[in-house]
Amino acid sequence: MLERLTEKFESLPGIGYKSAERMAFYVLSLPTEEAKDFAEAIIESSEKLVRCEMCGCFSEDEVCDICKDESRETSTICVVQSMKDVFAFERINEYHGLYHVLHGLISPMDGISPDDINIPKLLERVQKSEVGEIIMATGPTVEGEATAMYISRLLKPLGLKITKLAYGIPIGASLEYADDVTLAIALNSRREI
Repeated sequence: MLERLTEKFESLPGIGYKSAERMAFYVLSLPTEEAKDFAEAIIESSEKLVRCEMCGCFSEDEVCDICKDESRETSTICVVQSMKDVFAFERINEYHGLYHVLHGLISPMDGISPDDINIPKLLERVQKSEVGEIIMATGPTVEGEATAMYISRLLKPLGLKITKLAYGIPIGASLEYADDVTLAIALNSRREI
């Protein structure tokens, strides 16, 4: 059983065997009620959280709180790779527009094509709304840049202003690890592509 628990933790992204083993021993050291609460939180999240029908963020409702928030600037959509990126932007409190979560990046080497990520919903969304600017915040990786360029080519004919984050974030870094100041500077220094 300990080996199975360790294997489950090791299957999480970025977790190696030693870290997984530490997590397994930690969970085993919890009082039974705390361990049950931990397991129930995982099950409940898996069963009750859905993707927002508008932006793709995880939500308890069909439309997430960000998309429902009438104080948000609806003319701007920030396109991100994952929910972690939404949390990074929300943490700095500098961006007040809407988001679109791709849930991945185009990566032919990994067999991920444009059809495998949330691009069609973005195109549909843009055509049905009064969006004036799309901020490509896919991250400064090869896959992030390729995805941004692909999406920008699809959206340019619609006459939208398409910008991307400025390079204050190091190449190869994930947005979730960027410090608040760097992320804010990158957002405020974005440029049209």
